[in-house]
Amino acid sequence: MNEFPEGGSLVVAQPDGSAPTPTAGRPVPVWSEWLGTVVRLGLAVVWGWAGLAKISDPAEAAQAVRAYEILPEGLVKPIGYGLPFLELALALLLLVGLGVRLVAGVSALLLLAFIAGIASAWARGISIDCGCFGGGGHVDESQTKYLQEILRDTGFLLLAGWLLWRPRTRLSVDRWLAS
Repeated sequence: MNEFPEGGSLVVAQPDGSAPTPTAGRPVPVWSEWLGTVVRLGLAVVWGWAGLAKISDPAEAAQAVRAYEILPEGLVKPIGYGLPFLELALALLLLVGLGVRLVAGVSALLLLAFIAGIASAWARGISIDCGCFGGGGHVDESQTKYLQEILRDTGFLLLAGWLLWRPRTRLSVDRWLAS
């Protein structure tokens, strides 16, 4: 069935069951939307876990930010205290599927900042726990896990990248609003 949604572009329902898309683009396969849903919910769990781990002890979160020795002292507390709330907001928005592409973009930028911070600490020989999921601060050199942390965050960045590329997912507010 052909429809003209607001905006005037022709939308064609696909015979293979894939979602209708503007005729200018290729059809979005149904499996892609389900994979996107898994990715979206997985990234929501990551942000939720990170935010909840830090929100109960904002002073410890600020100490983790301070340990990177990057930001001026005047920004340490606002970043340390505010970051858990940002992470929880991203988790909630991803969980319900609202503004998926925008949230994925913010997630990607935040993950790039985390990767850069970890790489910077590693390059400067600072021995810290990243504080990504609570804790953080200076540790013995033998306790650092920079490569694993960078690889983990790169994996999360790939998830955000998928959602930037294909933000349309099942079971989402975005999908409900579009219909």
